[in-house]
Amino acid sequence: MISDTISTMNFDYSETQKMVAASAKEYAEQYLRPYVMEWDESQVFPVEALKKAGELGFMGVLVPEEFGGSGLGYHEYIAIIEEISKVDPSIGLSVAAHNSLCTNHILSFGTQEQKEKWIPKLATAEHIGAWGLTEHNTGSDAGGMSTTAVKDGDDWILNGAKNFITHGKSGDIAVVVVRTGEKGDSHGMSAFVVERGTPGFTAGKKEDKLGMRASETAELVFSNCRIPDANRLGEIGDGFIQSMKILDGGRISIGALSLGISKGAYEAALKYAKERHQFGKPISEFQGISFKLADMATEIEASELLLHKSAYLKNAGKKVTKMGAMSKMYASEVCVKIANDAVQIHGGYGYTKDFPVEKFYRDSKLCTIGEGTTEIQKVVIAKNILK
Repeated sequence: MISDTISTMNFDYSETQKMVAASAKEYAEQYLRPYVMEWDESQVFPVEALKKAGELGFMGVLVPEEFGGSGLGYHEYIAIIEEISKVDPSIGLSVAAHNSLCTNHILSFGTQEQKEKWIPKLATAEHIGAWGLTEHNTGSDAGGMSTTAVKDGDDWILNGAKNFITHGKSGDIAVVVVRTGEKGDSHGMSAFVVERGTPGFTAGKKEDKLGMRASETAELVFSNCRIPDANRLGEIGDGFIQSMKILDGGRISIGALSLGISKGAYEAALKYAKERHQFGKPISEFQGISFKLADMATEIEASELLLHKSAYLKNAGKKVTKMGAMSKMYASEVCVKIANDAVQIHGGYGYTKDFPVEKFYRDSKLCTIGEGTTEIQKVVIAKNILK
């Protein structure tokens, strides 16, 4: 296995990857950076910024061209999320959730007719996507969900609520996994597409968050919400299994988001350490600071290598569960550490909103929680290595 991996190693970015990264960087600098703190303070979800990302192909990165997407792979996808997140992790999170969760679920498990109906509008951000698995009392225990779908003729009646949903209010299309069988049965859940405007489908409470404040997080509420069986994705009872496969790719997304935060915080700290003088010299020349920067740089390299190995496996159609969990766990924990150290290097200024590391610090923590906590990643890794 090791020799197979080594024989395929290539640490050079392709011209396509370089172009994609440059395009994402330009987008972030032009359309995001001027408004980062404004959006954060007001907790405004900038839908138009995502629409612009759609025009540039960033909202359908993994979608084949036949459905209006960019037809790119996971290496390019990581580059896009990373570059956006170096400037505003909130937008990086929204782009990631739209691509890897909602859109990818329909792309992976929808029929040709379902893909033709929903994917083109998602790929261009004409429609914004949401994805609902988590509930108030389930969290990591998805099998205990209470939201139900009951068959009624050719329709299904949905009742219940999902929470902590990215784009819960503004999303035009939501893929939701609900209970169609017994609680705790891994084959007792099914996936459905629900369109905004469907009677009985509403948005609930919007969360007031520590960080990622420009990325909308809210409840999805279903009250006798009737949808046709044509909106079911895959077979009845396959919803949980589908979700686990979707989360394998989603972990790469959160890893890329984490990498962007790490790089953004590190670059800000490096710049400040070179410019800030104490005792007659730049603080970067003090060992206590230079060692922090050395650790940051090394941890970023390790995160990047883990993520791109996961991308290679995903592109090759190989099993990515263990490596995806490893890359997400490591990159997310590292980004919290790097953001913390970046604040420390800035000293008192790092605790103010005048410098970007304050926001990176607040944004970073979500990465260790969303799409599977660090503890869940360790469960996944342990199961795979102990087989």
